Amino acid sequence: MTEPEVLIEKQDGLGLITLNRPKAINALNHEMALAITDALRAWADDDAVRTVAVTGAGERGLCAGGDIVAIHRDAAGGAAGPDSPTGRFWRDEYVLNALIGRYPKPYVVVMDGIVMGGGVGLSGHGSHRIVTERSKVGMPEVGIGFIPDVGGTYLLAKTPGELGTHVALTTARMDAGDAIAAGFADYYVAAEHLPALLDTLRTEAADIAIAKFATDAPESGLLAQRAWIDSCYRADTVDEIVANLQASAVPEAAKAAADILAKSPVALKVTLRSLRSARTASDLESVLNEEYRVSIASLSSHDLVEGIRAQVIDKDRNPQWSPARLADVTAAQVDAYFAELGDQELGLVSND
Repeated sequence: MTEPEVLIEKQDGLGLITLNRPKAINALNHEMALAITDALRAWADDDAVRTVAVTGAGERGLCAGGDIVAIHRDAAGGAAGPDSPTGRFWRDEYVLNALIGRYPKPYVVVMDGIVMGGGVGLSGHGSHRIVTERSKVGMPEVGIGFIPDVGGTYLLAKTPGELGTHVALTTARMDAGDAIAAGFADYYVAAEHLPALLDTLRTEAADIAIAKFATDAPESGLLAQRAWIDSCYRADTVDEIVANLQASAVPEAAKAAADILAKSPVALKVTLRSLRSARTASDLESVLNEEYRVSIASLSSHDLVEGIRAQVIDKDRNPQWSPARLADVTAAQVDAYFAELGDQELGLVSND
């Protein structure tokens, strides 16, 4: 008998959710998102649940992101739009992200190992976000011709200075110190203490339980580079950002420029616009509404199909982007990603 892809347990005041696809680094699919949503909604008003905890099976990571093989199957097969299988998955996934952001009880998430894309959506909006010495956190979407979603642009836009812009456009991975400095996590707990922490959550309030095991996080190498990052990334266009990086005397800046130029030009420009929009947004819900429009548009794009093909399907790591150069991406092409969806909008509304 096949084990469920999400394990749901309620015992001793703790609602425990375990993502259970360890061979796929717990990549999130539609059924998993619905199961998590159902559990969270049931527990919100359940007096028998004091705290919710979320973790991933295996030792490789909490969640490597969404199931991009399924997304590629839809996109390559012409199944696009809000009513496609992927469109419906994203709708329910973003509803879950909003639910996590407004959850009325402590939501303790263990961001051990790899936490990418959809994994950030499950963790980054929670109230108690724990990283370990094994944590690798990031939003790698532009590398597959996609744009950061799951509320990722909301988190990236709120980082100190331009750190989020750098992480988004280069697909840089953050370690534990970086994730805390950037506002993606709150506490550092050594991986060896995680089982004891989860046990303690059954008998102690979340703040008290975490305090028993949390220690000072390692210093952030990302934060230490903020001066040149802020200087180079505060520009209004990706073209200017790349020019600034290439003109910088800092070796890391030259590497960042090369990293950016390897990514999808149209995804880069849409991402920068999304980040700047999220910076002025009033709440997570409004950002998710815009991300949904952008994601639906991406599903019909050449670069999403090509990017997943190159990175995951054929693994030749040689995507042929269209347009191939930043200079060839038109304003109209970028605008198309933000087109309203009429009666198929996501339509999330803040409760504030």
